[in-house]
Amino acid sequence: MYDVRFNKMAQVIVNYSLEVKPGQWVYVWSATPAAPLMLEVYKEVIKAGGNAFLRADIPGAEEIMMQHGSAEQLAMVNPIDVTSVEEGKFDAYVRIGAETNTRRQTSADPAKVQIKQRAMGPILDRRLKRASEGTYNWLVTQFPTEAYAMDAEMSLQEYTEFVFSACLVNDADPVARWREYRDRQAKYVSFLKDKREITLRGSNFDLKMRIAGRTFMNSHGRRNFPDGEIYTGPVEESVEGWIRYTYPAIHQGREVSGIELRFEQGKVVKATAQKNEEYLNKVLDTDPGARYLGEFAIGTNYGITRFSRNILFDEKIGGTVHLAVGRGYEDTGAKNKSAVHWDMIAGAQDAEIAADGEVFYRNGQFTL
Repeated sequence: MYDVRFNKMAQVIVNYSLEVKPGQWVYVWSATPAAPLMLEVYKEVIKAGGNAFLRADIPGAEEIMMQHGSAEQLAMVNPIDVTSVEEGKFDAYVRIGAETNTRRQTSADPAKVQIKQRAMGPILDRRLKRASEGTYNWLVTQFPTEAYAMDAEMSLQEYTEFVFSACLVNDADPVARWREYRDRQAKYVSFLKDKREITLRGSNFDLKMRIAGRTFMNSHGRRNFPDGEIYTGPVEESVEGWIRYTYPAIHQGREVSGIELRFEQGKVVKATAQKNEEYLNKVLDTDPGARYLGEFAIGTNYGITRFSRNILFDEKIGGTVHLAVGRGYEDTGAKNKSAVHWDMIAGAQDAEIAADGEVFYRNGQFTL
């Protein structure tokens, strides 16, 4: 499937999101269905004077490893992945989702999945570390497939339009639109600078957390594409209260719904779910950091109006918050380490969020 707007996506990714410079190396990783977008990204990297390494996985290969691989084999890390985060080798990374079957890991042994996640942990840590130091750019985006369309309960044509619309590439100048996002969200981030405590009150949550010494990040198309959120890493041991996530949380192809978490001194001390509760707790037991929050964020993309069962889009829905258990982002000041980073989304349409007692968000909208 080809659409001329894939070139427009690639132009934004290469020239705005990654800002590829002459001589830089870009690691482009996806699967074979995304070849049309991968080739456009490759072309734009070359036109920018950079170099690109294309990795196109074959659908089904990972299932073979999960079914037949030993613990030792699952713990092995691809040397290319190791090289991709080394200084002096690669300068940027693009991950393009292109699932042909989003449920392919449903029957996988959770213990095997954990082994794989733990093995990749140092790679992810190094990628985030270099990004926080300003020596590495990374971006996650998506190619529309039948699998994603089915999850979102759309036809492929509808879903493709949904993707292009969320990425703003139907606009005559999408870069200008993303800069508008940047400027608008900069006001929110500026207000939150030097604040010490966040409280959330509503039908889906009653939480408080400290953010002293932490930084809110303005997410406007530089790390995710599409985008639209502000986020930080709360002080790990400070989170107190409870939250009920109103949308299903998808992890490794498994859907966990009706999740409720209770925090004491930052740790998830009780986790329940209406569906797949055992799996939820299994993931939370991956490592010590998996039961602490790595991220608190507010979605700002009011153009994403439908839940699609894809976190890249769903966490950006305007009028929602998402709190991720597991790894935090170092550029926010977060210190939590984990092989897990699992975003879970709650509606905030009847809620108030305050910073140091001052309400700045009410009923799904910023009040600033």
